[in-house]
Amino acid sequence: MPDDALPVDNKVSVLVLQHPQEKNRVLGTAGLLVESLADARLAIGLSWRNLAHALKQPAEPRNWAVLYLGSAQMQALAQSCETLVALDRKGEPLVDQAGARAGLQGLVALDGNWAQAKALWWRNAWLTKLRRFVVIPDRPSLYGELRREARHEALSTLESVALALAVLEHDPSIRDRLLVPFRAMLAAARAAGVRDSKRDRRSRR
Repeated sequence: MPDDALPVDNKVSVLVLQHPQEKNRVLGTAGLLVESLADARLAIGLSWRNLAHALKQPAEPRNWAVLYLGSAQMQALAQSCETLVALDRKGEPLVDQAGARAGLQGLVALDGNWAQAKALWWRNAWLTKLRRFVVIPDRPSLYGELRREARHEALSTLESVALALAVLEHDPSIRDRLLVPFRAMLAAARAAGVRDSKRDRRSRR
């Protein structure tokens, strides 16, 4: 992280659950995200007994939310003006969006590609006890050609959390500040010819 970029003093705590196969990605964002936030924790693994186990401290699940992998209504949601939508257990938007955000103390993000994130979801049943939010991207991921996902609307973990925190804390500057080190990382990667992989592979010219 650049020396002049102070950690964002986030009021909503962040817990990133990272799939073990994601930790060696050259252009992964979980570590950068946690480093850039004042209150964030990275847990690497496949499963944890509960939220408190993953956090390594007491936590009340009802006061936490998870960034959900998707919704049956994604196309319809994409046409709305919202970038963060609370869902019920069927993946439908809740009527009381403000109520779903009230009293929220923490946010869980799943770090990995689409298949890895799904594996984390299914291996940790306690996630279903949390509130559910889905991020509706208002622009493509900054990754561009550096990393491709199975879903074209996918964002990096850092981008997703940055957008969510900006909405939850009513502070657009949070997103802007978190994207500064991410942009710097991507610029350096493009300059060096790096493409995302489990190792540092540089493109041949």
